[in-house]
Amino acid sequence: MTDDIAQPIPYCGFVAVIGAPNAGKSTLVNALVGTKVSIVSPKAQTTRSIVRGIAMYGAAQVIYVDTPGIFAAKQRFDRAMVAAAWTGAGDAEVVMFVVDASRKLSEDSEHILEQLKASQRKAILLLNKVDIADKGILLDLTRRLDQAGLFSEIFMVSALTGDGLDRVKEHIGKAMPQGPWMFPEDDVSDMPGRLLAAEITREQLFMQLNQELPYSCAVETESWKDLKDGSSRVEQNIYISRDNHKAIVLGEGGKRIKNIGAKARAELERLLDRKIHLFLHVKVKENWREDRGLFATWGLDFNA
Repeated sequence: MTDDIAQPIPYCGFVAVIGAPNAGKSTLVNALVGTKVSIVSPKAQTTRSIVRGIAMYGAAQVIYVDTPGIFAAKQRFDRAMVAAAWTGAGDAEVVMFVVDASRKLSEDSEHILEQLKASQRKAILLLNKVDIADKGILLDLTRRLDQAGLFSEIFMVSALTGDGLDRVKEHIGKAMPQGPWMFPEDDVSDMPGRLLAAEITREQLFMQLNQELPYSCAVETESWKDLKDGSSRVEQNIYISRDNHKAIVLGEGGKRIKNIGAKARAELERLLDRKIHLFLHVKVKENWREDRGLFATWGLDFNA
């Protein structure tokens, strides 16, 4: 009779990823998880909802919370996004502050530092985009942020190339408290399929539309039906704030909306490993930023 093989002691915890808009948080979370769980674009303030990515580092399950960028918010929708970011930080075992090392410290990052000081919360600092950073700016940033006395560890990384991330993973894995895993071992996200599909389409709006128009758009998955052949039929509404934006989203002869749909469908099929039939409808909804239902869909507090 053979002895039972001892199972490793499980560890599990949350890591809140906070930072100013366009610091590279979503790219970082995708890299740390090992697959795409959060949409990415070159534009700031792409992330709107709380996105959780799940990674396994040995016996440690790490749940990364990719939060909306923290900035000076005035409108209800923007205030809700910032509130969601700070809520994610407050509930996490580890707070990870991501700073764009390729430029000087922004006002938004300065504000985050002040908030961290006020909360007396220790964090780890990730200086991101070091692959394109000027050495002088990087050294000044490192010195200045280290002097704040808020950070237990400082890492220099490139989320895009993966440089420095192994050390981050090792540190995070060791920082997790002992406890049972919250998700199955092969899960990479707890995001519902409907929300994931809407986010993938919204990513294409950011990639294919110019200037500020994507910020005036919202995407809602109206229906999702799994078919007998294993494929899924997905219908989505793209809400725009003004009627004159409709022609921009549709494009000449409907070419742009077809391209948006084709790219979004291909990405969904890759992520979900199934055939997707995607149907997009562009609708004018001037007050979508005041729609309680959309706030609830994104996990945002309407009264923040």
